Amino acid sequence: MAIHRRIQAAVAIAAVIVIAACTTTAPTSGDAAGPPGLGGASAVSGTAAYPSAGVSALATSGAAERPPVVPAPGPAPAPTPTAPAPITIAFAGDIHFERHLRPLLEGGDGLAELRPLLGAADITVVNLETSITTRGTPEPKSFTFRAPASALTTLATAGVDVAGMANNHAVDFGPVGLADTLAAKAASPIPVIGVGRTAAEAFAPAVFTVRGVSVAVVAATQVPELTAAKFPATESRAGVAASIDNVRLLAAVRAARARYDVVVVFLHWGIERTVCPDAAQVRTARALEQAGADVIVGGHQHRVLGSGWLGGAYVGYGLGNFVWWLKTASAADAATGVLTLSIDPAAVAARAAVPRDQWDGFAPIVVADDYAPLTISVADGVPRASAQSAKRLAAWEAARGCTMLKGRP
Repeated sequence: MAIHRRIQAAVAIAAVIVIAACTTTAPTSGDAAGPPGLGGASAVSGTAAYPSAGVSALATSGAAERPPVVPAPGPAPAPTPTAPAPITIAFAGDIHFERHLRPLLEGGDGLAELRPLLGAADITVVNLETSITTRGTPEPKSFTFRAPASALTTLATAGVDVAGMANNHAVDFGPVGLADTLAAKAASPIPVIGVGRTAAEAFAPAVFTVRGVSVAVVAATQVPELTAAKFPATESRAGVAASIDNVRLLAAVRAARARYDVVVVFLHWGIERTVCPDAAQVRTARALEQAGADVIVGGHQHRVLGSGWLGGAYVGYGLGNFVWWLKTASAADAATGVLTLSIDPAAVAARAAVPRDQWDGFAPIVVADDYAPLTISVADGVPRASAQSAKRLAAWEAARGCTMLKGRP
């Protein structure tokens, strides 16, 4: 019996030992290095030296598992870069204020209805085909045009940014009219180009900075008429920027190319009432593109001619009339529009990153063109959208056929 009691006691003692062993908490990672509160770092503790309350509670409760590890939030994703907005340059054709168009100059806002169209671009260029004077003697010509200095205010109010005056009507009222024109230029609310007290001034560009990009606009006339023959600006004489042989014009373009990001040439060229460029225009366009012009646009023909890409430049051969006195309701005379070109700032920046003598290998910076067709009113000479707009747009597209220009860059 005693032996039986000793066996039962031994079994009981063994059971107590087993139970004690099963109920003892195992150390967690980092706890074996020292007593609680002084152990190593824990994945869920606030700091290594001061374990969080959660860890202490788990240790005293006898739980065998830790809570799930929550990863720290990573950095916010970078915003998707947006392409810079294109730089837009708009062009419109010949403007004067003769006869029944004179009331448009009253109040300075006679062309305000055109502002939504002309003012939408970053830069808008037009041809002001008139002498700015109320004095002087008319030159011996079939037509002579003049307007008071308020014409420049009217253009500015309409959204025009620069007026070209290198044309065959800028000096219709002789030296007196030219002096008045130059005085009006000096006081103008917008830049006036293509006429000056010297050749250097006449060929000097108007310069704009659009979102960090410098744009130079140069004007010249190549119409071999009385104005270019009698009143060309020289080193010592006032007149228009006349460059029949291209020499002075090409020099002006090369000088602008050396200083500015974008070079625009605004020309008076071609033969009146023709619908395709003549050989001289084609030669000039090619020479200007080689000299570094990015945009070559002009008029004089009183007709809308074709436009498109030539090498690294965009060329527009004829803008037609714009605000113009019409003797008849001829569809060809009344056809007009606003040509707007889009320049890619990224392409400008890529080109600017290398020396300028390496720019010839780059694609054109003009990446798109847009034409808004309009019809000039016989009643007041103002161009407006009409039922013929779709037909006029198709005609503008078709006019490229005789230009040897491309329809895309």
